[in-house]
Amino acid sequence: MKKFTIKLRTCLSGLFCLFLMAFSIPPDLLEDTAFIQKMLKDHYDEIAIKPALKRYELNVTNSGFCRYKRFYTSGKVEYFSFNLTKFAAIDYYGTDKAGDLLLRTLGDDVIVQTYNDRQGDVDSMASYMAIPLKNVEAEQLSELAERLVKMNAHLLAQK
Repeated sequence: MKKFTIKLRTCLSGLFCLFLMAFSIPPDLLEDTAFIQKMLKDHYDEIAIKPALKRYELNVTNSGFCRYKRFYTSGKVEYFSFNLTKFAAIDYYGTDKAGDLLLRTLGDDVIVQTYNDRQGDVDSMASYMAIPLKNVEAEQLSELAERLVKMNAHLLAQK
């Protein structure tokens, strides 16, 4: 009877581990998230919006959200967010020294909100998110596009 109990415990422990692994985040997804986050932060161009920009927040989460928040010296706040499952393509307008990265979505899937604006607070939707970048090479943009497509596929497979 003792051997049976030990085998039963072992089997149940193994099944429990498999259950937990089924709901864990794949290592590729974590790696892609870290790469995208690091690349966008390293090449972000604060000078493109200065002197009006006080600070910014740019986050890519493991759950598949890309969030970009700009805080202006006037008190105005702009917030952009979209789910990477809605990602369609990237476009880059500019040179290797400075330009704008457009993260395009399938439709009007980017949430755009403004706070403390003189014209009033606005909530709307857009089909892309624009991020100013500097010192970015074509190979880095290609790698970014590949990682975004791969992350999109991982997130869609988890649904």
